[in-house]
Amino acid sequence: MSDLPGIVVTGVSGRMGQMLVKTIQASGKARLVAGVAREGSLWIGRDLGECMGGQPNGIIVTDDPVEAFAKAQGVIDFTSPAATVEFAGLAAQARAVHVIGTTGLSDSDIAKLGAAARHAVIIRAGNMSLGVNLLTGLARKVAAALDEDWDIEVVEAHHRHKVDAPSGTALMLGAAAAEGRGKSLAELRTPAREGITGARSRGTIGFSAIRGGDVVGEHDVIFAADGERIVLRHLATDRSIFARGALRAVLWGQGKKPGHYDMADVLGI
Repeated sequence: MSDLPGIVVTGVSGRMGQMLVKTIQASGKARLVAGVAREGSLWIGRDLGECMGGQPNGIIVTDDPVEAFAKAQGVIDFTSPAATVEFAGLAAQARAVHVIGTTGLSDSDIAKLGAAARHAVIIRAGNMSLGVNLLTGLARKVAAALDEDWDIEVVEAHHRHKVDAPSGTALMLGAAAAEGRGKSLAELRTPAREGITGARSRGTIGFSAIRGGDVVGEHDVIFAADGERIVLRHLATDRSIFARGALRAVLWGQGKKPGHYDMADVLGI
């Protein structure tokens, strides 16, 4: 077991963090070596297994990422933009593969990640699931096959606790559709609609966000023309799909050259 890659989970007290812990421990492919929680968390200094309502596992939750990363070959990070940027620099110093599922990153944040990727492997995706990444490729191909008479809308739904909109996955899908048309999302994205907006501009890409209940994640890419529509859809019903994808990514990254990768690289698509 000791020759398996050692993995740190950040944001370990959150729902995604706990799912990652369970996935790693059940995998037989990696070792969980530390769990990092935000400063002030009631989990700090306590056994992680007990915090999660189970048996002690000997891993004491910490708020010191430097110490945690020093003993790891990989870091899986679904936290906040500010925390992720900090973790990227520390993971690079430790030469640990940094898998990032954090959404809401700004262009400035991504530029800072690029600096860290010069020294270590960073794998970042708005969504870690196999299905969503296949959907992304399909959205790109369909957009490339259709002209601008086909309007493009990305509609997404998530649980009431999600703080950013549109979701990182929705933006990833929109960017793929824009790429299929040979342009950037910044060129084609239309502002959120409210009030008297007027008719939509030809060739633009719109977004709609739904928040409610415990929805794990639903994404539609709609191509609409006069008389017909094409709808590409992905429904996530279990958060474990993201944890499994993140684990696959951190394992794939072992031994790779420093750089900024995504799930398309991991999956070879």
